[in-house]
Amino acid sequence: MSEHNPFIVNKYFRLMRSIILFIVLFFPCCLVFPQSASTYQGGINGDLNLRAIGSLNPSSAGAVSFDNRYEGVQGSPRLFDTLFASLMLPRGDEKYIQFLSDLDIVNNNVLFLHPRTGVLMELSSDNIKELIISTDRGDIIFRTTGEISFEKTMKEDKFYQVLKDSPNQFIKVPDKLFIQAEYKGPYTIDRRFDEYRPENKYFIEGPGGVFYQVQLTRRSLIKLFPGKKEIISRNFARAGKKSTEEELENLVVSLLEEF
Repeated sequence: MSEHNPFIVNKYFRLMRSIILFIVLFFPCCLVFPQSASTYQGGINGDLNLRAIGSLNPSSAGAVSFDNRYEGVQGSPRLFDTLFASLMLPRGDEKYIQFLSDLDIVNNNVLFLHPRTGVLMELSSDNIKELIISTDRGDIIFRTTGEISFEKTMKEDKFYQVLKDSPNQFIKVPDKLFIQAEYKGPYTIDRRFDEYRPENKYFIEGPGGVFYQVQLTRRSLIKLFPGKKEIISRNFARAGKKSTEEELENLVVSLLEEF
């Protein structure tokens, strides 16, 4: 009979063996592919993963936190932040040079536009005897502290503004303090910006051409000029307590002119 034909039986067994081999090889792939695909499924698992990452402590090795609170720098090291027509007398020379300039009072340099090339350049205070800057408020005369003597030695050769010339010369040394941002850590004042903060110092020429530091106050001037107590007190009382720094500068100038 045909069902006992050896050729048919062998063919049947070869077919079954191929089917079994295919199942054995294909079945592990069915287990692997769904697991890989689940990692990339839609928004659910992806969103959960992001939440898990976001919940990590910023100091842990698994995540890095970027601090974007810093707000930059307020102010600049320059005195005017603009360029004015100026005349500069180099040290050891007798002729003034004309150009547009400003002062970098932190680094003690003159910033100027080269008259021919128009390139912004800088020159150290060590090379300058006098600088006259023509501002919208008039001409301002600057000289350098290396040319005069102070009660307490000045560490740097800085620019000073002549508020009143001799006798009893009255000068202002403009400066700016660089104050760093302070907002990191548990005990900070939460200042999120660096700042150039103005800090002016005033000096009056005393006996022997020595300059003494003063404050723009009645007490400070009386200490330097004890014999002028009455006139100093009277003028400060007339000025009042709400005077601006510029008004106090003018008050001291007028007092010194009376002495």
